[in-house]
Amino acid sequence: MKTLHRRCAGLDVHKKDAVACLRLVVRGKATYEVRRFPITIRGLIELAERLEAVECTHVTTEWTGGYWQPVWHKFLEGRFHLLLANAAHIKGVAGRKSDVNDANWIADLLAHGVIRASFVPPQPIQELRDLTRTRKRLARGIVQHAQRIESVLEEANVKLSSAITDIMGLSGRPHPKGDHRWRDRPGAAIRTRRPTCGHHQQRAC
Repeated sequence: MKTLHRRCAGLDVHKKDAVACLRLVVRGKATYEVRRFPITIRGLIELAERLEAVECTHVTTEWTGGYWQPVWHKFLEGRFHLLLANAAHIKGVAGRKSDVNDANWIADLLAHGVIRASFVPPQPIQELRDLTRTRKRLARGIVQHAQRIESVLEEANVKLSSAITDIMGLSGRPHPKGDHRWRDRPGAAIRTRRPTCGHHQQRAC
């Protein structure tokens, strides 16, 4: 198979360290240098400096959790041509030997141009995505808590949701929070400052 990249490296990034396999073609023969670097600022700087020292041009790693992100953005981006590989795609490529570690296999696939690069959005887009996902999780959590509160009220035979559309809104919040009369007299839960709830008293009891 034709070699497309004569100086490249494959990274297998873990939680505590990263295994780097540097693949160099010297006089028509591929040589490998495998080293382990700790996932610390000093360790990752040493990794980047080592790749630069041997004039490495292409670097790739697997998309495994979020471990690849600090290595990618803080230490390698802008210095090398980076490719982010899908782990399932790498494992599905035929021809791998059982005694070859992940970093070696990634470096070989990269050298021969077999890896399909995954899309990596710019840093501002990634930050916006993270913010959107966090907001979505928080919104889902709020809905789940509201459903639990409604379930507890239903078990106590307080049909508050029959009288109020949103039990966590302005009409529903004062009852379980500040007015404890609703425990003994469910009808008192509907007597609030909001006149729109008055005619629903019978429906909630």
